[in-house]
Amino acid sequence: MRKIHLLEHVSLDGFMAGSKSEINWIRFDEELADYVGEITKSADAALYGRITYEMMESYWPTAADKPGASRHDIEHANWVNKAEKIVFSKSLQNTSWHNTRIIKDNIVEEMSELKNRPGKDLLLIGSASIAHVFMQHNIIDEYWINVNPVILGTGLPLFKNISGNINLNLVQVKTFGCGVAGLHYKTR
Repeated sequence: MRKIHLLEHVSLDGFMAGSKSEINWIRFDEELADYVGEITKSADAALYGRITYEMMESYWPTAADKPGASRHDIEHANWVNKAEKIVFSKSLQNTSWHNTRIIKDNIVEEMSELKNRPGKDLLLIGSASIAHVFMQHNIIDEYWINVNPVILGTGLPLFKNISGNINLNLVQVKTFGCGVAGLHYKTR
C-alpha cells in the first residue's frame, strides 16, 4: 500500500507561512535540497491544495529550462513534471499542467482509493488546508518537517483543528548547515 508523506517547511513556532502568506524566511541550501530530493524520489504523485498548486504551476513546468537554474530546480522540475499531480479544489475547473487531476469532493475516500493503487508514495507539499484535513482524518503516514530558525509569532499554522492525538514515532533528526532541523516521524 502506498503511503502519504507530508513535507513542510515551518518556523520554530509552527507556521507554514507568515501573516501575509510570505515564505521568504525559509532557509534552503544544497544540503537541504539533496535531503528534500531524496524524499521526493520515494513518491510518484504530488498532492496540492489549489493555492499551492497554482504557485507550483506558475514556476515548475519550465524551471529546469531557465538560465542559471540550480541543480535542485532542475531535479525537482524533472520529478514534478513526470509525477501525477492531484489538486484538491472546489473552485478550480481545469488545468494545463501535464498529468494533473482535480479532486473536488470526498477527499478521504479518494485518498484511500489512491493509496490502494500500485505505485510509489504520495507526497503532500505545502497546502495547509489539505494538510489540516488529512490530519483531522489521520491519513498521513509520515511527517517530514523542516524547522527553520525563525519565530514568526503569527501566520498560517501547520497544526490546526486536530481533535485527537496523532501518535508518532521519531525516525530521524537531521541538522543542516543553514540552521534547519529536519524532523522525520512515522505514525504509530
